[in-house]
Amino acid sequence: MKNGYRWAISLTLVGVTSAALLATAQTTYQPKFPGDPAHSDSEAIALGYMRTVLRAQRLYNRKNQKYAASLADLVHTGSFTRRMVNPDRGDYNVSFKPHKDGFDLLLTPRQIDSDHRSFYSGEDGTIHGDAEKPASADSPPIK
Repeated sequence: MKNGYRWAISLTLVGVTSAALLATAQTTYQPKFPGDPAHSDSEAIALGYMRTVLRAQRLYNRKNQKYAASLADLVHTGSFTRRMVNPDRGDYNVSFKPHKDGFDLLLTPRQIDSDHRSFYSGEDGTIHGDAEKPASADSPPIK
């Protein structure tokens, strides 16, 4: 009986240690490129989407002398696809608002925290981030 009890305790300790190591491995973000400002895989995906929209807007503006009035207008501009019009981007939701001289692009995570910051950009192309509230032009630029 004692050996069976020791065996059960050993298996439990191995399981707890394995779970702790797995949790640590899953939360450690590996940068995707030198200077990557993302804090998590979710942020890396959101920032990649944002860069794609910004690049498409620059190309659209160059061709039409104005910015696109909707995400749908950007389809087939640069690498912006029809599927990218969907505002549900996994852990993030997209808000796109055109205005007279440009646009506001906001990506808000379902849960804002240090690994899921919100991001904002406008026609100047600078991406701003905030880990406490929805980002705006007043939020610090990400590096």
